[in-house]
Amino acid sequence: MTSEFDQLGLHPQLVQAVSERGYSTPTPIQTKIIPLTMTGQDVLGQAQTGTGKTAAFALPILHLITPGAGHVQALIVAPTRELAMQVAKAVYEYGRNREVRVLAIYGGQPYGRQINRLRKGVDVVVGTPGRLLDLIKQKALDLSQVRTVVLDEADEMLSMGFVEDIETILETTPSERQTALFSATLPPAIRRLADQYMNDPQAITIQRQQL
Repeated sequence: MTSEFDQLGLHPQLVQAVSERGYSTPTPIQTKIIPLTMTGQDVLGQAQTGTGKTAAFALPILHLITPGAGHVQALIVAPTRELAMQVAKAVYEYGRNREVRVLAIYGGQPYGRQINRLRKGVDVVVGTPGRLLDLIKQKALDLSQVRTVVLDEADEMLSMGFVEDIETILETTPSERQTALFSATLPPAIRRLADQYMNDPQAITIQRQQL
């Protein structure tokens, strides 16, 4: 099965994983965002759910990662437990052929299990702001070597009152990290966040009718 994902310069194992899931043609957001983020560019993406944005940020992360390096290399922050679980599952499935270790971190689960997994070494962490912050404060989650941070559904996190938590989390990551922010809308508070924590982000807008 030929795949247009080949043309995006992705690792062959990732192209294979995408093909196995039945996708051969990237969506508009994937075509625009994957090549940009693979160069390390910060991205501000305005896109609704259902545009294929999870693969748009997951595939470049998985392409650039060194599996089994023993420290967290990428962090994805999501507003809800359901979204964190969904994104972690997608990242795991896309990265399975590369043996990437993914952990979802959210409230309502025992701390011990999450801390044990972190001790064993995780490549990608997907989590909700509150629980991420708890584990950072407990010194169980070390983000000092993170190369990429993704803020998914940032407007949702804003409306849930998580902006200060996100700022605190970002401050524990290296200043030279790559940051990608996705949001259905871009209210002033999100633009301020982008101005403060992102490095010359490239803005990409995807209309829902392009699906």
